[in-house]
Amino acid sequence: MAEDARYALDKCMWRHAMPCYGGRMSTPDLNLLVTLNALLAEGSVAGAARRLGLSPSAMSRALARLRATMDDPLLVRAGRGLVPTPRALALRERIGPLLREAEAALKPARQLDLATLARTFTLRTSDGFVENFGPRLIARAAREAPGARFRFALKADKDSAPLRDGSVDLDTGVVGAAAGPELRVRMLFRDRFVGVARAGHPLLDGEISAERYAAARHVCMSRSGQDRGPIDAALKALGLTRNVSTLVGGFTAALALARATDLIASVPERHTGFLRDGMQSFPLPVEVPGIVISMIWHPRQDADPAHQWLRGCVKAVCDEQLDADGGSGGSGLDPSTPASRV
Repeated sequence: MAEDARYALDKCMWRHAMPCYGGRMSTPDLNLLVTLNALLAEGSVAGAARRLGLSPSAMSRALARLRATMDDPLLVRAGRGLVPTPRALALRERIGPLLREAEAALKPARQLDLATLARTFTLRTSDGFVENFGPRLIARAAREAPGARFRFALKADKDSAPLRDGSVDLDTGVVGAAAGPELRVRMLFRDRFVGVARAGHPLLDGEISAERYAAARHVCMSRSGQDRGPIDAALKALGLTRNVSTLVGGFTAALALARATDLIASVPERHTGFLRDGMQSFPLPVEVPGIVISMIWHPRQDADPAHQWLRGCVKAVCDEQLDADGGSGGSGLDPSTPASRV
């Protein structure tokens, strides 16, 4: 009997999905399940109609469709009411759980329980961002959502595909021209470029003019391998050319080389927040547009409560760190310059 009931229910759900003449397919009428559930619960056409907000005649037509589809009377007259057939009784065991599962799937997401959240978030960001803000982010997550884990992925480029396919949850950095127009962006802070040299470097002995700065040997960060950027454009306007001898893929590597050699590094000021002993930063001798660091995500994550929590945490820890450091270090700067090569 159970196998017969399972076959009958499958027939009810999918009969209308079978191929029709002409090759057309029609979708199953799942409303029939709701109708049958109400009829079995109420035991009468009038009661089922009231339960679903239908007229008795509409419910009678629905029952007729059910009988034709199932090839079974389903409910038969017994005095003033209706009683289910054996097949209908067997089907009732499956219809209830099916409808409850469908209702649960269509309900709004439950309120996020941070205490039980178990999820790994992938953040694509710079090593300097991790160094500056990672400790606060990890500490905050440990307090609020101890089951949350972070995977910090370094940025090889600004490709938006990882945000679209979900392999990256959140990106931080300067919004480049290649960013997809559908991406969501929220500013975190402004920054500006400064020069960095080892303590005792000859450039630090006296006024750092544009001429002396350009003549020094430089290490530059470039993901694309280009050896000219906004600083070089500013120097070119003065008839000067910077002596670039080394290119690296990240600002942390540039700082490491500047610390151990006579190379000059030019990096966002936030990257100098944890300068090692024996290093010194200085303002650039030319005007260079500042940058805006933002967090970037795909709109598919907008309504996800866990992702909303992540975005709130990142913004909060950035604000806290900036307040602790006395400000962003770059207030009012032009946000238009991508940090692809400086």
